[in-house]
Amino acid sequence: MEEKNTVLASGKSHAKIILIGEHSVVYGQPAIALPLSAVTVTATLKPLPANNQLIKSSYYDGPLTTAPQSMLGITNLIKFLLAKANQPQLGFCLEINSQLPAERGMGSSAAVTIAIIRAFAAYFAWNLSRPQLLKLAQLAEKETHKNPSGLDAATSASLKPIWLIRNQEMYPLKIALDAYLLIADSGIKGQTKQAVSLVKEKLVNDSSSTQGQIQALGSLAHLARKQLAHNDVLGLGQTFNQAQSHLQALGVSSKELDNFISLSLNNGALGAKLTGGGRGGCFICLVKDQATAQNLATVLKEHGVTQTWLQPLTNLEEFSNEENGPRPH
Repeated sequence: MEEKNTVLASGKSHAKIILIGEHSVVYGQPAIALPLSAVTVTATLKPLPANNQLIKSSYYDGPLTTAPQSMLGITNLIKFLLAKANQPQLGFCLEINSQLPAERGMGSSAAVTIAIIRAFAAYFAWNLSRPQLLKLAQLAEKETHKNPSGLDAATSASLKPIWLIRNQEMYPLKIALDAYLLIADSGIKGQTKQAVSLVKEKLVNDSSSTQGQIQALGSLAHLARKQLAHNDVLGLGQTFNQAQSHLQALGVSSKELDNFISLSLNNGALGAKLTGGGRGGCFICLVKDQATAQNLATVLKEHGVTQTWLQPLTNLEEFSNEENGPRPH
């Protein structure tokens, strides 16, 4: 066992995006999330002498004990895992390499958490079941997000789309759609906390209308599920557009996102909407083929989008990541 621990151990996970159901999922409506398996996080563990516990990442580089408050979920998780292994003084260097942009609604914190758990599980030769993995992830996510739905962690740990009704059901979905999804980063940090607070406030001040928007988003999630299963590409595009209208009415979109979405609809997108918390972050566009997607990606980058990813919806194993070069002027 000791010999095993002298080699590197690593864990991997990936990004996710919400296809439909952001915000309404908090209030008992369904949501569908999609894994982006080529946008990865890797956590690598290397043993150090006892009591030397270091984290190396683009966000923080230093001892576990002096990690910033914003990393409390992760530091508490690491301490819990060490206690579980009866090795609280174990020396290690944990290196985190993430391709996920933070605060873009792509599940960055959950993806990092899943990768870390998998690294420690490999290090200690634990064979964690999926429920055990997700239960551990919730420990960190509760600290980071206070009231997480569990969707981010579930999708970061899955290669299949996830259907979720909070505290009721969560399981993988089959998708058979002859279309592509273009995910675009607006270059503006999402403001999930503000957006969530805004919806909560609206439920108090304008209860009837806000409840109506939330229920409509829930109905659209049910509709999208059928459209995904029955190759109704045009129908799903319309569903995206309707969902975006309701998200705008809830106040969680932004002028910049609205402009990008209009631009997308004028350049080949069959439907487009924000994804994640909103007030910035990413948006998604449904397109019929790869050529349309590539043309749209070019147009969006010319207007300020910083990065795009292309996801085929026919086979989720296939995935293309477009790295953004210098922005055209």
